[in-house]
Amino acid sequence: MNGLVEKLAGLFVVVDGPDGAGKSTQLRILADRLRAEGLAVHSVQDPGGTRIGGRIRELLLDPELAEMDVRCELMLYMASRAQLACEVIRPALAAGTCVLSDRYISATVAYQGAGGIDAGTVRQAGRIAVGQTWPDVTVLLDLSAEEGLARAGKGGSHDRMEAKGLAFHRRVRERFLQQAREEPARFVVVPGAGTPQEVHERVWNAVQEWTSGNA
Repeated sequence: MNGLVEKLAGLFVVVDGPDGAGKSTQLRILADRLRAEGLAVHSVQDPGGTRIGGRIRELLLDPELAEMDVRCELMLYMASRAQLACEVIRPALAAGTCVLSDRYISATVAYQGAGGIDAGTVRQAGRIAVGQTWPDVTVLLDLSAEEGLARAGKGGSHDRMEAKGLAFHRRVRERFLQQAREEPARFVVVPGAGTPQEVHERVWNAVQEWTSGNA
């Protein structure tokens, strides 16, 4: 086991970013590489990751529920997250496993922030939902809203969040980057353009640099 994976044992790592940035792909590649290096890794999806969270996720992404209020979104995301933290994340961390999450509270700060809720309110709701279960580091994959939506639409359809339009997704990207500027010790920003392997190497190097200074 190399130095990087030793430092990641028992840490909580989030991979986040705008729609189409490739976070799910990058999380999978990172998890596979860390496991190959001998690290115990548990990957989770947020919202979702539990039986209860999976049902909440279906509501949140249903394109037929376009009338959902942003405060309803906030509460549903946090409800799913509360169950995920209790049922999965905290037990895994306590066992010394590295937890990798596809999105977390940073996404709600960005998306519901773009919908009009200030970051302080989102974080307050997050503290109620998950207590002290906050990520050690968030890998933020950065990509323009134009390219992200083009990627996301290649499958032929958009979920409820993807369908909100270009101006909304530009605000989302800016709110992600704002978080990284405000908390540089807890975020690493990785350009999301390029092939999956090219982006992975940037992710790997960024996480390695972060562990050298923080873990």
